[in-house]
Formats: sequence, structure tokens, C-alpha cells
Amino acid sequence: MGRRRIEIVEVGPRDGLQNEKTLFEVGQKLEMIARLEAAGARRMEVVSFVNPKRVPQMAGAEEIMAALPHKDGRSRIGLVLNMRGWERCRDAGCDEANVVVCASDGFGIRNQGASVDEQVTALADIMGVRKKEDPPVTMTVSVAFGCPFDGEVPEERVVEIVKAAADMRVAEIALADTIGVADPWTVRRRVEAAKKAAGHIPLRLHFHDTRNTGLANAFAGVEAGVDVLDASVGGLGGCPFAPNATGNIGTEDLVYMLERAGYETGYDLDQLIGIGVWASDLLGKRVASSVAKAGGFPKPQPAASSAA
Repeated sequence: MGRRRIEIVEVGPRDGLQNEKTLFEVGQKLEMIARLEAAGARRMEVVSFVNPKRVPQMAGAEEIMAALPHKDGRSRIGLVLNMRGWERCRDAGCDEANVVVCASDGFGIRNQGASVDEQVTALADIMGVRKKEDPPVTMTVSVAFGCPFDGEVPEERVVEIVKAAADMRVAEIALADTIGVADPWTVRRRVEAAKKAAGHIPLRLHFHDTRNTGLANAFAGVEAGVDVLDASVGGLGGCPFAPNATGNIGTEDLVYMLERAGYETGYDLDQLIGIGVWASDLLGKRVASSVAKAGGFPKPQPAASSAA
């Protein structure tokens, strides 16, 4: 029996960069994507089809997709908030569209200019016009564990959104701790509830490490049976509409933890560490990932031979 594989969706080129004051040029984003794919990324969130006036870090989405060579076994994901975003994502040739639905009205109105009900309707409209040849649509429930404006998000609200998306037959459903307030025990309970509501549709988890609980929450998710997790190289990222937002789980931290425990991820840890340092240097900041600072577990060094 082979090792259990955990799929890590790399979100650095999108979620990792969207909250940074330093703007990556299109060429730098393409280099980041190429480096990550060389390090083992096979599924990656690369662009966001949002208004560049609101999120200037995400400008150039069509240009990036046009420059990316199509490769078998690779999936380049575009983030979508509404019908206009879906049309841009589809026309740009993305392999997947990830539609975000906020779990609270307070966050939804500030982040997307729409209430929860309006966002669920927008998802239904997208699924209604999607054709068989169009990219698959996944759905992420943002602030699924807590909102910076409305406070606690009831489990029942998350389950309602998951059930609605499952009824629309989306390809995958993600629960996102957008502001990093979850704990491992709540993660386990919420995953179990979401699994019942999602039926056969696979779940994905997206954690931020704002309060240093990201890896613990990832562990809880894996223990609860989830096989797909998001992470951002170097621990880059944060939501531009969430106060005091800090980064995602570092991909190298997650890869180290999982591989050390015997899981398979398909990533090259040393390459990831190098990419995290490279990207952080370009952004003018220290790399946030702990493994990027400490390195992987040291390999035993051969004993020095004594002189005869």
C-alpha cells in the first residue's frame, strides 16, 4: 500500500501577492509560476479576475494566462467573484475557475460588494451558463471560521453555503480561514459537517497563519480526511480587505510537516525554500516561513577522518 498523497494547491502567485505593497511585474509573476512548477506544483492559483483598481497587485491576469504554456497534468486556477470575472477567466483559458462566496454579509459587502445570498445567486448564475467544454468551477467559502466585521460565523451558515454549492454540482468545495482565527477542534467539527453537506464532492482547506494555528489546523483537516490543502510559498499573503491580515501557511512548512510524517506531496523542499527566499527578497521583506529560516531536517554529516 502506497503512502497517502496530500495535494497542495500553491496559491502564492495569487493570494501570496495580493496584499503586498510591492507590485510584481507580469514577467516576475511568470518566473514565480515557472519556479513553483519546477519545484513540483501541479495545481496553482495563478491569477485573479478582479478589478485592478481595487486590487492592483492582480493586474495583468489575461497577459499572464496568454504567456503560460499549456501542459498536461497542470491546472492553472483563476479566482472569480462574479459573472464578469467568470467570463474573463473562461476567455483567458484558465484550467479552473474558483468562485468565492463569503460566509458573512459584513465581509461579503466590504470584499465583494454583495451579501451572502447575492454571492450564492452569482455562483448559481455562473453554473447556469457554464458549458461542458468550459473549465470546471470550484467554490471557496471565505471567512468560514470567523469574520473580522461580524464576529463568529455559525457552522449552520457554512453548511448552508456548502449544501447550495453541492446542489449546483461544483467540482470541489473549499473552507477558508481567511483571517486566521480557526482552531484544530473547530476545524475537525466543521469539516465533518461540511462533508455531510457536500456528499461526494471533495473538500479542500485554506488556512492562514495569522495567529500561529495554521499548521495545527492543517493537521486537523488531514486527520478529518481532507486530502487537498492550499498553501503559499514563503508564507506570503493575506487578504487586502481583512484588518491586520498576515500570510497563508508556508508551502515549505506544510510540505516539511507532511513529508516528515510519511505523506507524499510531490514537492521538492529545497527548491521551495529557495523560491520563498527569492520572492520575499523581491518584496523587500523577510521570509515568513519557519522552514525557510531553519531549513529541512539536517542530513547526518560523515565523521571527519582523523589524521594518521
